[in-house]
Amino acid sequence: MRSSDGHIFVLLLPLLVIVGFALMALVDRRRGHLAGPGFFARNGVGIGLYLLLAVSFWTLLVIVLPQLFMVEMAFRPKLPPAATGGPRDVYTLENFRYFLYGSTTSTAAWNVTHLTAFWKTIVASILVTAGNFLLCYPLAFYMAQMAKAARVRLLLLLLIAPYWVNEVLRAFAFRVILGTSGVLNKLLLGAGLIDAPVDFLGLDVGLYAGLSYAYLLLMIFPLYNAIESLDGRLIEAARDLGAPWWRIHKDIVIPFAKPGIASGCTLVFMLTSGALAAPLVLGGPRSLWFTPIVYDRFYQAFNWPQGSAYAFILLLTCVAFVLAVLRLGKLSLGEITR
Repeated sequence: MRSSDGHIFVLLLPLLVIVGFALMALVDRRRGHLAGPGFFARNGVGIGLYLLLAVSFWTLLVIVLPQLFMVEMAFRPKLPPAATGGPRDVYTLENFRYFLYGSTTSTAAWNVTHLTAFWKTIVASILVTAGNFLLCYPLAFYMAQMAKAARVRLLLLLLIAPYWVNEVLRAFAFRVILGTSGVLNKLLLGAGLIDAPVDFLGLDVGLYAGLSYAYLLLMIFPLYNAIESLDGRLIEAARDLGAPWWRIHKDIVIPFAKPGIASGCTLVFMLTSGALAAPLVLGGPRSLWFTPIVYDRFYQAFNWPQGSAYAFILLLTCVAFVLAVLRLGKLSLGEITR
């Protein structure tokens, strides 16, 4: 199949998806599944048209079409501009073969460097996500169910204020704190707790701390919103019946907050696995992170089809993680977007 034919498919696919969703909504309304007034009846014709055009523009031109062109490019070979659209410009799997074997023709050896970086990124992203959940859940529960309104406002201000600083500057701040001659090492040396500076950056402590901090709010706010809507009388009733604290959280709070947990975990995992600034600034000499490799495919090797293939592989992995989280929590996509 020629790549020029694929361009037409890329442009037509969003329209086919829109038509499909419109037909599904029409069928549901005729069957009575969508009760209440229609979209234009609720919002008016003017506002309704504006909302439809604004959302369609954002979704199609900013999100859907760039992703579709990236996927289409992932299956194309690297060719000089003069050969683009010619007889050699056909769909191929050589970019994915290179990811696995480090060659577009040979399968004699695995591409150890890129495969190791990929799986290390996925595992580290899962660990960062789990660590953020363990850190944010107690704070979110305290803010939602125990703290007074004034204390909640103060905590929210303290959480949000550091994010007024650019992400790159925050990453450099971690480098200043955790460097071999940084603030933390000087404090530990001054207190006599260590005899020589600890290479926190070389041990990837700075990388994982920076990634955890960068997406902290994306975990705590979904948890807070979910737990806040829980009726506190359920917790009081469980306490009156003699339930220990761990049983209250296991059987009442966590099942109720599953949509917020799934939403926070999804956001943190996807952004952590796709992070670029923090790995470049905080990564040690032995650090392997997948997104800088994707960046190098685009802007160092100037191999955009190969970079698109690498990005597509990461995208598929993130989607698989989201589906796994939904299945594990027995949730639908609509529940985590409430």
